[in-house]
Amino acid sequence: MAKWSFFSSAIEGILIIIAGIIIIYEATDNLFHPHELKKLDFGIILIGSTALINYAVGHYCYVKGKNENSPILMSGGSHLKSDTYSTLGLLLGIGLLMFTKLAWIDSVAAYIFAAIIIFTGYKIIRRSVAGIMDESDESIIQDIVQVLNQNRNVHWIDVHNMRVINYAGFFHIDCHLTVPYYINVNEAHDILDSLTATFQKHFKDRVEFFIHVDGCLFSQCSICAIANCPLRKAAFQQHIEWTVANILSNQKHTLGDS
Repeated sequence: MAKWSFFSSAIEGILIIIAGIIIIYEATDNLFHPHELKKLDFGIILIGSTALINYAVGHYCYVKGKNENSPILMSGGSHLKSDTYSTLGLLLGIGLLMFTKLAWIDSVAAYIFAAIIIFTGYKIIRRSVAGIMDESDESIIQDIVQVLNQNRNVHWIDVHNMRVINYAGFFHIDCHLTVPYYINVNEAHDILDSLTATFQKHFKDRVEFFIHVDGCLFSQCSICAIANCPLRKAAFQQHIEWTVANILSNQKHTLGDS
């Protein structure tokens, strides 16, 4: 279902771009064959009211879609807002035409707002293609990095090789967790549970995990704060501050990486 959400969103983006192209075509036709405008007062009030309603509903859909990571709601909201932009372009063109009596101004205003609409459609398609291709969502990774740093557990020696895929608001998290190499399987599982519990507390029921547990290296002793470690080869110096850049690395972190 998630793939279809992105696919539906992509279709929405294509329709928005088509709308922008149609506006350009109509503006070009009007540039060479100006049309006489009638009943402007009533038309402006009607169109302006429609624009306000479209923008309000579109903004609500976009914000709700962003909060719920729903590409369908976000693209639908963007579509309605793009309708508002085209309407504003029409009103601007009519207003300038009324004051200047220059027929070509209407077409120029239409070109400008058509470009805005086409760019909006492109952004929707780009976001949808990223979802269809399972592209990592860097904004979500940034959120995860903040959660990890704020809830750091002394037994999470290192987290690396992080990949996060957003399936229409449901996150798949894939990463490597470094733990003391000398502990048993049950102890490692408890540490893993503490990490997954932290993620679940933040993302609720919108997350699944595929976490691989690694044993630590002696070169990581200086970033490990576990007290009374029986096999420590170097004193603890400081934690590695996890960032989007280093958490994506496929290498275990050492003090030289800070």
